[in-house]
Amino acid sequence: MRVQRRWLGVLVPILVVGAIELAADSFFDQHLPFPRDTILVMTVVCVLAIVYGRYAFGVIDRLTDTLRQRNRELEARHAAAAALHRVSVAMTALVDIDAVLRAVVDNARQLLGADVAVLALAGPSGELRLAASSGPDDAVDTRAGQPGEDFRRFIRPAYLAANMAAPLRLADRTIGTLAVGSRAPIAYGVDDVETLSSLASQAAIALENDRLQRELRELAVRGERERIAREMHDGLAQVLGYVNTKSQAVEELLASGRPEAARSQLSELAIAARSVYVDVREAILGLTSPIPPDRGLVGALEEYAVRFAEASKLVVRVDASDAARRLVLAPDVQAQVFRIVQEALTNVRKHAAAQRVVVSVGVDAGSLVVHVEDDGRGMGTTEAPAGDWPHYGMQTMRERAATIGGELAFEPAPGQGTRVALRVPLAATTGRRVA
Repeated sequence: MRVQRRWLGVLVPILVVGAIELAADSFFDQHLPFPRDTILVMTVVCVLAIVYGRYAFGVIDRLTDTLRQRNRELEARHAAAAALHRVSVAMTALVDIDAVLRAVVDNARQLLGADVAVLALAGPSGELRLAASSGPDDAVDTRAGQPGEDFRRFIRPAYLAANMAAPLRLADRTIGTLAVGSRAPIAYGVDDVETLSSLASQAAIALENDRLQRELRELAVRGERERIAREMHDGLAQVLGYVNTKSQAVEELLASGRPEAARSQLSELAIAARSVYVDVREAILGLTSPIPPDRGLVGALEEYAVRFAEASKLVVRVDASDAARRLVLAPDVQAQVFRIVQEALTNVRKHAAAQRVVVSVGVDAGSLVVHVEDDGRGMGTTEAPAGDWPHYGMQTMRERAATIGGELAFEPAPGQGTRVALRVPLAATTGRRVA
């Protein structure tokens, strides 16, 4: 049909001109003398040309207006997509949920040509509270003192000549409202509704992500507290119980007039007190020793090994491959590996009766491999540790390894002693890269 119209636009003028020429040769030339016949033919051609030209130009103008309208729609959609992209980038960073919500209301106001935009969240009892706003100071009432029960409570009436709202929904729950308002009447279209709804969805996702992040942090803190409690029970509490027993023995020996035996017990008590001091110092270092970004895991282990060797009087060496030194891990992975090594060294000091410890760090078959190997008296099997090897310490290390997708094994070291072997697959480690 469109092709036929195009050909008609070409053929009709040709046919009209041909008809006029035929009429001039057969009729006008016989009844009208020259130049009247020529003037009449030219007049008819001019009139028809003007009529046809106006029609053609009208069609062109309508097509031009349609193209301009479509261009404006495409530009608006592009702006909306760019705004959603900016909000998505802000959500990915998720440094501050307030900054994400401010980005949402700013983009809503700009994209929809509104004077004010507000984002209100539903409280526990359903009442709305203002979470973010964009626009003039006199447009927003942060105390929600305006008439109405919905978002209008936060926008002054002068800015409600045109308004539109979209709910923030999570599954079947409505958690808030994103709304815009303007002083002048605006006819919002379908694209505007979709834009506001998309921004509202992004805000809802950002709020849910923030909630999940807070829950994860709370779970991490709770888990760390439980680990610290087990470690204190395994180490500090037992040593303090031992100190209490020795103190009572010293009192009884002194009361019975046996000062030499009491002196011997005091000597053992002093050794236990030094052990408690070292335990407390290691616990403090474990809680307050972050891994600096410029040091990395290997650098942090080397620095800790120096401090540990000074306190424990053990010879500690850290061997790391070039690939391990170039390895960049996520902060939580670095922290867990660091603390596993820290716990392994503490166990060596307490239970292995060793002289030397070697911490080796390498990359093998797409995994981070860490070994802590001592020359002490060794241990039993992996499932049934012998002697006074700490059950809770092993459990804590296994839990730390599991949180980062790693595997932990306790093996007899070549010759004698014990080797703690940790393997963490790098493919499953977020934030990992090898330079």
